[in-house]
Amino acid sequence: MTDTPSPSVALDDQLCFALYAASRAVTARYRPMLDELGVTYPQYLVLMLLWEEDGQTVGQLGSRLALDSGTLSPLLKRLTTAGLVTRHRRADDERSVSVRLTDAGRALEGPACSISSQMIDALALDQQQFDALKDTLRQITARVSDARVDAPA
Repeated sequence: MTDTPSPSVALDDQLCFALYAASRAVTARYRPMLDELGVTYPQYLVLMLLWEEDGQTVGQLGSRLALDSGTLSPLLKRLTTAGLVTRHRRADDERSVSVRLTDAGRALEGPACSISSQMIDALALDQQQFDALKDTLRQITARVSDARVDAPA
């Protein structure tokens, strides 16, 4: 017999609510810092991926962020209008659009490191706790994403 939680409809018993509340608190903490950079949280995530590897395709970005093109395209358009990225059809595959940082987009990487540092301080976790939490959240994401909901008979 496994020791699993008992089903409940009490809000405080729900993992989903704890995750939701934590996510909202973290993104709210980011907001004023990102406002100083002139970007939203989803735009910041795109920039982080481009700082890791510039010139990714829209498909690659969408896959890494789990965003569909209907969500990602307007976000990229706003980053382009802000002068932080450029978008170009790839010469080797015209169906594919490559996204590259501009000098202004690259210049935000340094201030973004400061934001990361502030968030790490706010969490007040040691390295082991930090890594364990990330691993647990990734497991939750994978398990819930892979789970199939059986329709009632």
